[in-house]
Amino acid sequence: MAGPTLSQLHQNSKAELERRTETANLRRFIKLADVRTLTTLSTSEIYRRIADGRFPKQVMLGPKSAVWIEAEVISWCDSLVALRGEAA
Repeated sequence: MAGPTLSQLHQNSKAELERRTETANLRRFIKLADVRTLTTLSTSEIYRRIADGRFPKQVMLGPKSAVWIEAEVISWCDSLVALRGEAA
């Protein structure tokens, strides 16, 4: 049996994002794997954009523990969607 299509995966991710937005405290910390899932960016691209000032900076909880504020990442994603709407 075939796995889910790309469209179905996108819808599932979108539904998960909406669920988190509605039910979670948006000051929640998320790890790099969650940032990659929400944005579909690679690790190197995330850090490249942080260096360029085009992506939310991570918060260091310790010397080897970096997290992001979920609301900031979601807001960044929303801003790209808004830009796409303006270009249409």
